[in-house]
Amino acid sequence: MTATAYYNEIDPFAAAWLRNLIDAGYIAPGVVDTRSIEEVTANDLKGFTQCHFFAGIGVWSYALRCAGWPDSRPVWTGSCPCQPFSQSGKRRGFNDPRHLWPTWFYLVSQCRPHVIFGEQVASKDGLTWFDAVQLDLEEAEYAVAVVDLCAAGIGAPHIRQRLFWVADATYKQHQKCLPECRESHRPHSGRSPAESTGYCLSHGLAHPDNDSRERRLSGWQDSQREVVNGSSGCNSAACGTNAVNGVWRDADWLFCRDGKWRPVKPGIKPLVNGTPGRVGQLRAYGNAIVAPVAETFIRAYMEAVTP
Repeated sequence: MTATAYYNEIDPFAAAWLRNLIDAGYIAPGVVDTRSIEEVTANDLKGFTQCHFFAGIGVWSYALRCAGWPDSRPVWTGSCPCQPFSQSGKRRGFNDPRHLWPTWFYLVSQCRPHVIFGEQVASKDGLTWFDAVQLDLEEAEYAVAVVDLCAAGIGAPHIRQRLFWVADATYKQHQKCLPECRESHRPHSGRSPAESTGYCLSHGLAHPDNDSRERRLSGWQDSQREVVNGSSGCNSAACGTNAVNGVWRDADWLFCRDGKWRPVKPGIKPLVNGTPGRVGQLRAYGNAIVAPVAETFIRAYMEAVTP
């Protein structure tokens, strides 16, 4: 097995999980580095085709494979810690020591990866965070695009709203393929990042509500629109997915004590309090991105930059 990927993850439980996934062949073969990203230097990254920071349990690598991105194609990924910008935390923002974008960006500026994928919580503070990220990347001559996506948009039975972004160092090519990428998103204007950049994914993304709205129909292009109003226009069965026909279509639905139905993986046995590793598993799952959402975003990027 030739190591092509570098995984940086400080949590011992998640790091062990990464090694198991590598051994099982689910993600790109590589090396797991458990040091803080603040200790990593550009020299440490030499020889690796793909670099995954804040790697968690390797979902970015898995999603890249699912999208048809080969292990031999260079890419960087990272989901910076969301706690400083999450509404459920103390919201220390840029003053939080877990705000590690400056450290990651220093490595970006030193190594100049061709393509970078990232993700962050889609809160007001998360948008402020992305403003800083976009400014840094554009000053480094990267073209940047961002969309606000939710897991429910690809048929998941939960929301999990997140900003997914991509940076491309081939600026002239990006200008030609994604001309609207030159316009910064404007969260203060009341529009979503997807609307501001002009890129909304149509195939495989369902509408979370029935409000009248304009929907872009041709992938990342801006040439065609349709108004969806209630049951008229494009419905989820024809143009999107929902909780019973998408990735989660085979889930078992359990009736819980609070009167709500919840989906679980078919055949899974409920976890028992005190089961070894349960807390670590839940933490790893909670920090992970939703693979089908990331896959959809990666596919859209690949289609957009393919001549």
